[in-house]
Amino acid sequence: MPEKKTNPWLWIPTAFFAEGGPYAIVATVSVILFKSLGMDNCDVGLWTSLIAMPWAFKPLWTPVLDLFGTKRLWTIAMQLLMAVIFTASAGLILSDKLTWLLIGAFFLLAFASATHDAAVDGFYLIALDSHEQSFFAGIRGTFYRIASVLVQGGLVMLAGVIEHRSGSVKTGWCVALALAAAVMALIALWHFAAMPKAAGDRPARSGNGLAEFFAAFLSFLKMPGVVGLIVFLFFFRLAESQLGKMAVAFMKDAREDGGLGLSTEAFGMLYGTFGVLALIAGGIVGGVLVARYGFGRTVWPLVAALNVPDLVYVYLATFRPESLWIVGGCVTVEQFGYGLGYSAFMLVTIAFAEHSGPFKTSHYAIMTGITILGLNLTGMLSGYAQKWLGYVPFFWYVMICTIPSFLVMIPVARRIPADFGCKWQVE
Repeated sequence: MPEKKTNPWLWIPTAFFAEGGPYAIVATVSVILFKSLGMDNCDVGLWTSLIAMPWAFKPLWTPVLDLFGTKRLWTIAMQLLMAVIFTASAGLILSDKLTWLLIGAFFLLAFASATHDAAVDGFYLIALDSHEQSFFAGIRGTFYRIASVLVQGGLVMLAGVIEHRSGSVKTGWCVALALAAAVMALIALWHFAAMPKAAGDRPARSGNGLAEFFAAFLSFLKMPGVVGLIVFLFFFRLAESQLGKMAVAFMKDAREDGGLGLSTEAFGMLYGTFGVLALIAGGIVGGVLVARYGFGRTVWPLVAALNVPDLVYVYLATFRPESLWIVGGCVTVEQFGYGLGYSAFMLVTIAFAEHSGPFKTSHYAIMTGITILGLNLTGMLSGYAQKWLGYVPFFWYVMICTIPSFLVMIPVARRIPADFGCKWQVE
């Protein structure tokens, strides 16, 4: 009797939520945390960049996930490890000598999270057919982004509220990290029950493990169209990498400095209500459109949806409205476009990983590593560009950075069947 298929809705939202949350804590919240604890700006910039590097270089060790154990086992194990590290970090916050140990804990958190991401991405490719992968492309990106928004908004606001009530910065952050630990532990327990044991989820070893370890990298370099793919991964999100860091600074900077001067509570509200609802809608609509019409008919509208809404920041920087409704409306437009357009990026990576043989996890990890490296390297320059240009010219500069997104899509789109992701492709 065939085994009953587990509903993907039971594990995809929580699995990709568990991807987005730790990444946001290491890459973004760590900046606020270390600054709150008295670290100077030079050290904040240096260490928060270094501790986030495991995501860029995870392809160097993720072939191990293909050779040993199952993706399901790796996923749950890393979630439990992250819960332990969050707990330890919460304790270190209360220590007098915390800086170096806390930095080390966050680096280990990044390493565990990067490994977890590779395992989840690989399991996604194994457990779902091509139609399901396409349909959930927007959904997975949506819940990843929801985790990021809730962490950057809700978790930071929680730390601030407790700090205000207790009078202690350390107490606020200790409680926030303890909450993160509890959520991650609950997700691990849920996945132990809800994640299916997919038939194809097994080690790829068949002899010389070391040879197969390097075979994953060599097979990626031999993929048809790999040069165009690498260029795509590096530059498709060029505008986003520039906008992402400076949009937060723009919202928080005082109005006399060219920003909107939003409070922490207002910032969290905008991204925790308007932003999340728009993001969910965009991700769902993106997945439905591709499932209905296929990649060929939706790719260019999706690329436009990712980039064109960045214009709202030109408007905000030029007119700097004081109404939270107007600012919230602009955030809604931008976040809906992001949720919609991110589906195009996901579909390209899924399409190329689809024909990767036994090394789907490794190939997908290589692609995400190249993407994150590109995002970090270009994002590092965004602060200098904004300081030199000012906010209004900077956001126009971001719009110029959207042009490569369209150009690099051309060669990769030609290699993907027009009906890829369409429901009727598999029926």
